[in-house]
Order: sequence, then C-alpha cells, then structure tokens
Amino acid sequence: MSNQNSNNPLHGITLEMILKELQSSFGWEKLAQKLNVNCFKKDPSINSCLKFFRKTPWAREKLEKIYVEHIKK
Repeated sequence: MSNQNSNNPLHGITLEMILKELQSSFGWEKLAQKLNVNCFKKDPSINSCLKFFRKTPWAREKLEKIYVEHIKK
C-alpha cells in the first residue's frame, strides 16, 4: 500500500497547497488561461477557489494535472 502512495505525486499534498503553489508561480490571470473557470477570473482568492474545487471534481482533476505537470519541470 505504501508503494502505491510513493508513486503518487499528490500524496500528502493538500488542495490549498496546490492552489498556493500554482498561484505564486503563474498568477491568477495565467491560471485562468490554463483552466477557464470563474474562480480564477472574477475576484479570485484562495478561499473562493477552495470552495469551487472541493465541489467540482472535474475541475479539481484538471487542476491537479496542471500541478503535476508544473512540479515535473
């Protein structure tokens, strides 16, 4: 079981950590270009984004994919 977690780049990473890292690296405008969602475009904040991504699984999957691609660079 621990072997599966060691291969998962998201293991131990919270949604808040993902958002903060991507926001500091790209900024809200660039994130909105990468993932076209209103929480990045209209009055963005970490809290509003957390609420949105917790309620929207398809968007969270895309955000996690962006994060994984970002950390591989």
